[in-house]
Amino acid sequence: MEKKIDQIDRALVRALQREARLSQRELADEVGLSQNACWRRLKALHESGLIEGHTLRLNPARLGLNLTVFVMVRTRHHSKDWLKTFRDEVASIPNVIDFYRIAGDYDYMLKVVAEDMNAFDRIYQRLIEKVDLDTVTSYMTMEAIADARDLPI
Repeated sequence: MEKKIDQIDRALVRALQREARLSQRELADEVGLSQNACWRRLKALHESGLIEGHTLRLNPARLGLNLTVFVMVRTRHHSKDWLKTFRDEVASIPNVIDFYRIAGDYDYMLKVVAEDMNAFDRIYQRLIEKVDLDTVTSYMTMEAIADARDLPI
């Protein structure tokens, strides 16, 4: 169910998207609330499911993950069993950081990070070895212009 949020909730969420490490006092000050009121609103946002957790963003290049690839997949199979096998296999590959079922010319899109082309090829070989796929097309990125942006709230 979609939660209706007001301007104060929006300000809280915008501030947390920008910097999740803000203390409750800093967050309350930023949005003009008392700490208790801020805590109650945050608790309600968590309970509603609008806030799903607290994470941090890592710099892929600092981890040696210098290659980002968007993999487009087309399949002839759409049975529940095939889909379960495909989803399980993709989910077992830690380098697949995003995975979508899509509409259009392809059926699925994966975002894969790897150290280099050789590492990506090993991931690709693992994928096509385990699951029957019709077409797999890979797009190597050259530059992330806007990546992991905050949601527009």
